[in-house]
Amino acid sequence: MRALKRYDRRGFTLVELMIVVAIIGVLAALAIFGVRRYLASAKSSEAKNTVGAISRGAVAAFERETAPSAILGAGATSAAATNSLCASADPVPDAVPAGGKYQPNTAAGQDFELGNETTGWPCLRFAMTQPIYFQYHYYAGDRVPNQSAPPAVAGTYFEAGAVGNLDGDTPPVYSVFTRLGQVDANGQLVVATQVHVEREYE
Repeated sequence: MRALKRYDRRGFTLVELMIVVAIIGVLAALAIFGVRRYLASAKSSEAKNTVGAISRGAVAAFERETAPSAILGAGATSAAATNSLCASADPVPDAVPAGGKYQPNTAAGQDFELGNETTGWPCLRFAMTQPIYFQYHYYAGDRVPNQSAPPAVAGTYFEAGAVGNLDGDTPPVYSVFTRLGQVDANGQLVVATQVHVEREYE
């Protein structure tokens, strides 16, 4: 009986405690890595969704037929309506945020309010009012300004993109998200099937 009682009072050995501590340490490291990856993924989702929205705005603007306003005399004919891409927009913000957020300026003529019916963000009918992690841009023209993006066939094209420095490292290593569109030989606007991503979590 005494031997059984002594056995009942027996505690954990040092080896058992060290094994438990090691297991807890491994689980904690995995949890920290998972949370960091989740937060980075949530931030990069902002860029993917926004680049998609800018692309949709470019397509919608192209599909709107525009014609110059004119007062016609008797027997005169107006110019035919045309489809065209919005002209380029200034990047917002001016510099890539380094590990933080930027609050867009919603005043007239600032940030996403800069442009008109044929140029920039108002032409795309796109604006953001909440703080953003990335610098967003929209280029339209006959060449690809971002050489790291997938190659485009020569012709009228647009590039919607986001550039970020989520971890704020120095010298900066940027994450880049781009989506291209191009007017083909038939006058139709063709858009890339998905957003091209480089260094997603930088």
